Amino acid sequence: MKVSKEMLKGSTGTLILTLLLEKPLYGYELIKELELRSEGVFALKEGTLYPILHAMESERWVEAYWMEVDGRKRKYYRILDEGKEKLKEKRAEWVLFKGAVDSVLGEGGI
Repeated sequence: MKVSKEMLKGSTGTLILTLLLEKPLYGYELIKELELRSEGVFALKEGTLYPILHAMESERWVEAYWMEVDGRKRKYYRILDEGKEKLKEKRAEWVLFKGAVDSVLGEGGI
């Protein structure tokens, strides 16, 4: 089962920042890591990922830099201090949101 674009849209930034908190990654690596950890639920396209990363750069949440690996130049992204603060806020929002949804759905869920 796939998650709707609307549901994914609200959490994509938080997921990206979480991965970047662990280590700098390049775009394709982010896509693959999200897909792997979510067991295929979060399968982003490049056309979805890069606008989010560019917006995060504008907000100074992440920083991009070029690095050559195995003869190939890749654009890596790393989380900045403002991104770490934003991630704390987003995680707190998620806990509140998840708790409220669980309360409405009940312990048995759907």
